Amino acid sequence: MITSFEPVVDEKCKILILGSMPSVKSLEKQQYYGNKRNHFWQIIYRLFGREMEEDYDKRKAFLLEHNIAVWDVLKSCDREGSSDSKIINPVPNDFVVFFNQYTNIKAVFFNGSKAEQLFNKLVLAKYSVREGLIFYRLPSTSPANMMLLSDKLRHWQIILNYI
Repeated sequence: MITSFEPVVDEKCKILILGSMPSVKSLEKQQYYGNKRNHFWQIIYRLFGREMEEDYDKRKAFLLEHNIAVWDVLKSCDREGSSDSKIINPVPNDFVVFFNQYTNIKAVFFNGSKAEQLFNKLVLAKYSVREGLIFYRLPSTSPANMMLLSDKLRHWQIILNYI
């Protein structure tokens, strides 16, 4: 059984970016998107025209400065390796409590299709979350997604409309 991290969030956050479950490398480093080949941090910094910082605490602060929260759909699961296709026994995080606590969040962006599928199946199909939230799937930033960084960045620019 592997477990996810606590969310990076504060009361000012306006959007939430959801992954499925941290990769093996991320779990080892205890960092969201800890695999250097994952494009997440490059995309976030490029959206704001800034150079990416290496310090993880500064990266988290950068997210919060821009009203961006990050979390994962799953609280825990079983999985061999990092592939989302290997996830079994998924347990979702408590989004009812989360959305009731962080009421400034207006939009949820899924980092890839698996995060969206898990959220729809394990959360939306079973629980009533706050009305009025906007949901939007973005291309995965994972190295398994062979899309060019520039193409991913173009898709990810939509989040700027919500912060």
